[in-house]
Amino acid sequence: MHKKVAVWFRRDFRFHDQTALNEAVEQVKLANGKWFAFFYLDPKTADATPIHHDYFFQTVLDFKKKLQELGGDLHIVTGEIEEALEAVLYKHNDLDGVFVNDDRVGEGCKRDDAAEEYLATRNIPIYRFEDAYLTTPDQVLKKDGHPYKVFTPYYKAWRSEQKRVPRSLSTKIIQAYLLKSEVIDDKAEELFNLIVSSCKCTWGAIGESHAIQRLQTFIDERLSEYERHRDYPGIVGTSRLSPYLKTGVLSVRSVFHHVIESEANSHSADVYISELAWRDFYRMIHFYHPKSKEKEVMSRYREIKWGQEEERLEQWKLGQTGFPIVDAAMRQLRKEGWMHNRMRMITASFLTKDYLLDWRLGERYFEEMLIDYDASSNIGGWQWAASVGTDPVPYFRIFNPITQSKRFDEQGVYIRHYLPELNKVPDKYIHEPWKMDRDEQENYHCVINEDYPAPTVDHSIQRKKAISLFKDGE
Repeated sequence: MHKKVAVWFRRDFRFHDQTALNEAVEQVKLANGKWFAFFYLDPKTADATPIHHDYFFQTVLDFKKKLQELGGDLHIVTGEIEEALEAVLYKHNDLDGVFVNDDRVGEGCKRDDAAEEYLATRNIPIYRFEDAYLTTPDQVLKKDGHPYKVFTPYYKAWRSEQKRVPRSLSTKIIQAYLLKSEVIDDKAEELFNLIVSSCKCTWGAIGESHAIQRLQTFIDERLSEYERHRDYPGIVGTSRLSPYLKTGVLSVRSVFHHVIESEANSHSADVYISELAWRDFYRMIHFYHPKSKEKEVMSRYREIKWGQEEERLEQWKLGQTGFPIVDAAMRQLRKEGWMHNRMRMITASFLTKDYLLDWRLGERYFEEMLIDYDASSNIGGWQWAASVGTDPVPYFRIFNPITQSKRFDEQGVYIRHYLPELNKVPDKYIHEPWKMDRDEQENYHCVINEDYPAPTVDHSIQRKKAISLFKDGE
């Protein structure tokens, strides 16, 4: 039986239905032992300054404070993974095990394997658990044992899989076995405080309690209309739960079962559940294609000569393309660190099919900016939009930014919110302001190429170029 164990937190900053924490507390409870928590601050993360790190580190700080309120702490350690674990073992040489929620794709998988190898040299077991997704990446496979490449049959098989029911321990039990221990790594704590103090943005809605409230609001007020409203960015029609799932302050199992058990429109609930399945699907693809952050899943498109023009990329990033729906979305991203899902598809299509720029440039920028950045979903979404990944939009089916704008933001509510220079432009011009004559431009305080840019490309021409690009790359 375990008398003292460590719980390693990294994207699971919650008490409710936290698998590694639940298992650890159950173990020490049997032996009347203790548990403590630590967070590994990767030096590469500490040195980087993506916007999404602000949100993440504020979430870590919030959880650290919650543990301190219970009489414990979230101990910060840093250095190479072996060095960080050595610091833990130096202060706790009687450690019986490390409990952690598994990370099976990307750099996280390499880190976990290295940690397990190091701990084995010290005869300390590491217990790894599936937690952040509803299924494991190798759980939903075709009958021949191969992974699915198309979402629809995957989803049918995924739905038939039994999903774990959320389980939790009371805060009193968690607190009763929480070890009150001294700081493990002073320099790491100082580095963490420095990072938090330098965060440029402050989000009020951080942490587990806010996440639970938002989930309940979504279930009560928006789930029944989710299917009808989810594609319209001018309506608050989505759950806005993705930042909470990213940081793990909300259990995906809780989301799933709340939706399943709700009294909402059943078809609308099914549509939302399918979005949770997409998370699992893209993680599965990433698991079987571990190099997909740099390499197209569809091998026949790996030789496409994508553009790399910095000027075009900056116009896209800054929301200065001359296409209002694209620019509004990109400015939302810069302002909030988040973007409506329909807008993610439109902006990704525009970068790759209108600007003909490398999808990897867009994927990296979203990684830098999104507070809900999930590598598997982001990579999968970008490869989908660029028509080079699994189950992609066909390369000849190219989003028209004007048509998309008219369809999903008909009255320009979303556009005007993020493009104040178009506030006075009437509805009939809001999607194509360049069609106003000079007198109208001055009357509506939107002079093209002065207050707002003219279209930087001709969509009809770029569409033909995009199709040729793919045909030449095959």
